[in-house]
Amino acid sequence: MKAANPNTFQTVSELQQMRREQQAENARLQALMVEKEARWNAEKQSLFEQLRLLIEKRFGPSTEKYRIEQRDLFFDEAEVLVDGEEAGPDADSETAAAARKPRPRGGRAALPPELPRVEVIHDVVEGERTCPTDGAALKLIGEEVSEQLDIIPAQVRVIRHLRRKYACTACEEHVATAPMPPQPLPKSNASPALLGYVAIAKYQDALPLYRQEQIFKRLGLDLPRNTLARWMVQMSELLSPLTETMRAHLRRGALIHMDETTVQVNTEPGRAASSTSYMWVSRGGPPGKQVVLFDYDASRSGQVPQRLLGDYGGILLSDGYEGYARVVRENGITHAGCWSHARRKFVEAQKVQPKGKVGKADWVLSLIAKLYRVEKKAQGLSATERQSLRDAESRPLIETLEQWLRKSIAQVPPKTAIGKALHYLQGQWPRLTVFLEDGRIPLDNNPAENAIRPFVVGRKNWLFSHTPRGAHASATIYTVIETAKANGLEPYAYLIDVLKNLPGAQTEEDICALLPWNWRETIQA
Repeated sequence: MKAANPNTFQTVSELQQMRREQQAENARLQALMVEKEARWNAEKQSLFEQLRLLIEKRFGPSTEKYRIEQRDLFFDEAEVLVDGEEAGPDADSETAAAARKPRPRGGRAALPPELPRVEVIHDVVEGERTCPTDGAALKLIGEEVSEQLDIIPAQVRVIRHLRRKYACTACEEHVATAPMPPQPLPKSNASPALLGYVAIAKYQDALPLYRQEQIFKRLGLDLPRNTLARWMVQMSELLSPLTETMRAHLRRGALIHMDETTVQVNTEPGRAASSTSYMWVSRGGPPGKQVVLFDYDASRSGQVPQRLLGDYGGILLSDGYEGYARVVRENGITHAGCWSHARRKFVEAQKVQPKGKVGKADWVLSLIAKLYRVEKKAQGLSATERQSLRDAESRPLIETLEQWLRKSIAQVPPKTAIGKALHYLQGQWPRLTVFLEDGRIPLDNNPAENAIRPFVVGRKNWLFSHTPRGAHASATIYTVIETAKANGLEPYAYLIDVLKNLPGAQTEEDICALLPWNWRETIQA
């Protein structure tokens, strides 16, 4: 009988070691499966949220107003209880509604008294001015007055400039001719009123030039869109000294809002027609002396804010775009963030929650609403007084939110809507809390967004600019119109007066006199 080969059998210790290794491998694979399953579930949830947001944007209301009862905020989060004694985001709405006077129903609003009146007299016919009872003549005892709003369509006329000439009858050599007043476009037959009409129609009322061409044809005029476009470019060159004066005024201010939006330029050298370019807007200045400055650039790089801000070293308020970081760092600018943008992320997260459910987004939105109520109370206060109010009421809210953020950010997948909102809030936190240190800093960048909205509306109609020169011209004209509106002026009347007086401006004082806040004083005087 042969002896057993000891190499064909494994010892008990070796078998146990193999079993432990297999168990460890199984555990690793199970953990890997759990990790992958969690990742797949997070991606699936993210895709479902994206789908719901797309459906909401396509078919839902565009408003970002948020309303939820405070009692619905008591979900399974202990930190909500620390804020339980405070009112919800719209808790004061009933009080405010009660304080508002009810609007009268029926009737119509009175027509503005400053409008010119044309009286049309309706008299009783001659045969009905006698009494049918006794035949006595009727006497006029009064009038019943009703007003009807009327409009005169655009009227086209030709202004003939007659420059009288005088000659010496003695020597018959010397001739004196009356000079022509400076014109906005010397070699054009367009008056300041016509230029202003075309500019307001396009840049204020979003009426493309090809439609204006059709309107002029109905009035019997042949004004091709190429001619109208050339006028706008030449007019922008005339307005450039005024807008550069506005830029200098903007940079002297303590606070500047900045934002940017896309624009397409078809024939930019070295770039495809489908390339994305940008229109930048900067807004700042004290109340009553606001500047809204538009600038075109093909790039969205950090070099653009550097060029636009120059040596500015005050306060910059923007959204979360990191392109501002370089100029902030090199100029020593105080960079404040926008709570409206942060809030928007949580509004999106709230929209993808299951119906009837409340969650983290609701709690954050409720707290942000309280921050805005503090700002509403601070309206009319000085910067110092506003700072004191924020220290008393806003700072505790920010501290509560910061503690909650540190705990909650690790509890949600980063790719979900609420995860993205929380990570955005965390990334922007240093900028979002700057307002606590300076009463001059507002909560959001809404002034810049409101200023850029007319451009966005116009872009939907005219779609693109043909050349960079045209885009720069649009930026200049938008600057003049929107700055006039920001200072409470009617842009058409202001633009016409600027076009009349700017060609004759010889000094910097002449140009400064045409700034909206100075122009108003000149007109009133």
